[in-house]
Amino acid sequence: MRDFSKTLLEWYRQNKRELPWRDEQNPYKIWVSEIILQQTRIAQGCDYYLRFVERFPNISQLAEASEDEVLKYWQGLGYYSRARNLHAGAKYIMKNHKGIFPENHADILKIKGVGEYTAAAIASFAFQLPFPAVDGNLFRVLTRIFGITTPIDTAAGKKEVTKLAMQLINSTHTGTFNKALMDFGSLQCTPSLPKCSDCCFSFFCVAKKQDLTTLLPVKSKKISIKIRHFYYLHIINGEKNYICKRSAKDIWQGLYEFPLIESEKKLLQEEILGHPYTVGILKNCQWAIETISPVYKHQLSHQTIFGQNLVIKINKGMPLFGKNMLAVSIKELERYPISRLMERVLMC
Repeated sequence: MRDFSKTLLEWYRQNKRELPWRDEQNPYKIWVSEIILQQTRIAQGCDYYLRFVERFPNISQLAEASEDEVLKYWQGLGYYSRARNLHAGAKYIMKNHKGIFPENHADILKIKGVGEYTAAAIASFAFQLPFPAVDGNLFRVLTRIFGITTPIDTAAGKKEVTKLAMQLINSTHTGTFNKALMDFGSLQCTPSLPKCSDCCFSFFCVAKKQDLTTLLPVKSKKISIKIRHFYYLHIINGEKNYICKRSAKDIWQGLYEFPLIESEKKLLQEEILGHPYTVGILKNCQWAIETISPVYKHQLSHQTIFGQNLVIKINKGMPLFGKNMLAVSIKELERYPISRLMERVLMC
């Protein structure tokens, strides 16, 4: 255990990844990068990070921006609550810390959307505070090397691994230790097909010695996947297209979309057109179906969404919508943040 940090840091010196935020000391930019990398692959996140910090280079400019603009710069990354939390967090820092990012770990945790992992990453990277960044990479590496079989999705498992990480962390190079552990988990001790044959820890890794690599880390719970069917009504009336903002506390909150019928089961075309919502909108109109898109599958971590778009052209009359519906041209639609699924149905 005494040589763990030394061995890890030596591996890191030889294998360190070059990333736009890798040597960043600005806590604001570190915060942005860590929020982007939640649920996002690094290859995808790099471009988003560069565009985001170019447009919002500091806390004050992010706080002053509109939510729609922040979401537009996030468009395509998914998990939009992250962008809303960043926006709210910037406003919180402006109000409670005079626009200066807090240096205390406890104060960092008070920022909306910042959990234990993100707070530890910011505290260690920006301020060299001795907090291990406990994420999936850390769980995987430490459970394999030290042979921990307690399920990591239990309180006992999280506590055991976190305690071990606290014992292992290099107090002199805290930030570098956390970055090294992240890279080691991403490049060497990967979830599948880890590179055990040339691993610097192979001489004492319990998983390698006892052939437990594919079994660790242990998880006790299985993820339940919810199935949803989204039927978009792209209603065109002259130059106008109708969109509304998702306001419910659900996926894509704050994004814009066409009027939507959601179903737990697949619907036939006549069921969509005969749905009370569709009938209510179009009852004073003469209309025709222009095109029907293919069914697009959109996979989220706990949900599978099947989306389809029906393009309906109004020949006479006005559709009946509530006050929250907006009428915009296709060109104007580009200004509004939309989901990846909406992007796909628009392209059909």
